[in-house]
Amino acid sequence: MTEQHETPNSGVSGKALQKDIPQATVARLATYLRVLAVLADDAVAIVSSEELAVAAGVGSAKLRKDLSFLGPNGVRGVGYDVIKLRDRIEDVLGLSEGHRVVLVGAGNLGRALVGYGGFRRRGFAMVGLFDNDPALIGTPVCGLPVRDVAELTGAVAELAPTIAVITTPDAHAQAVCDLLVAAGVLCILSFSPVALDAPPHVEVRRVDLAVEMQLLSFELARNAEAAGETVSVAAAGDPVGVRTAPRNAAAMNCTPITTSHAAARPSGGTETASKGAVVQP
Repeated sequence: MTEQHETPNSGVSGKALQKDIPQATVARLATYLRVLAVLADDAVAIVSSEELAVAAGVGSAKLRKDLSFLGPNGVRGVGYDVIKLRDRIEDVLGLSEGHRVVLVGAGNLGRALVGYGGFRRRGFAMVGLFDNDPALIGTPVCGLPVRDVAELTGAVAELAPTIAVITTPDAHAQAVCDLLVAAGVLCILSFSPVALDAPPHVEVRRVDLAVEMQLLSFELARNAEAAGETVSVAAAGDPVGVRTAPRNAAAMNCTPITTSHAAARPSGGTETASKGAVVQP
């Protein structure tokens, strides 16, 4: 195996490198980190670029280019030290010291996120959960009591979160964002499709699950179309004749899937049937 990562960035700190790394590379670094964490858990000490690239679903040349932004990491003819490379990526992604996270919106989605253990394993500790539903305030969710959103400003000073997550209904997302910004939170992850208005110094990212499913729908339609065209070409030269592949999901016997936030349940915590202004799906 051949590794080649000697770059001028040797010895440069992760923070100094961050401004030079393209956003697409950052996204792939997060994927490499996930793979490296699994390898470390399996006590794998060394991994080649080819092995890491296959596990991450990218080409080995692209992987080597991505990792070149981190400075020298691999050893020619040997590979990457899994632990050292994991630590290096964590440093560049700003994960070395971990993050404290508060979440606003203790509905089904919010409770599921609080109960997901993968966040803590990757350096994100849930430290506060907030809602405005009196039926939920004071109830525990995975060891965290649901606190009144009216306490949010003081709680931010107390808990010192570095990231806030918004899982409220769309109508309340902007108001919650305003509260978080006023309290001094600089990074916000919103699960509302609404475009939130925040100052330039506040980083806001949106996760729109409907958009992600629409993209999957497009891929399904495109793949079905491609399959239909492929079979049609084959059928043209087949004296017996082959039916053209169906071009819609129903004809392909794809079972419709319906999703509901009600299906998501965190491990532990207290469930409630009530839905206040914040907790509605």
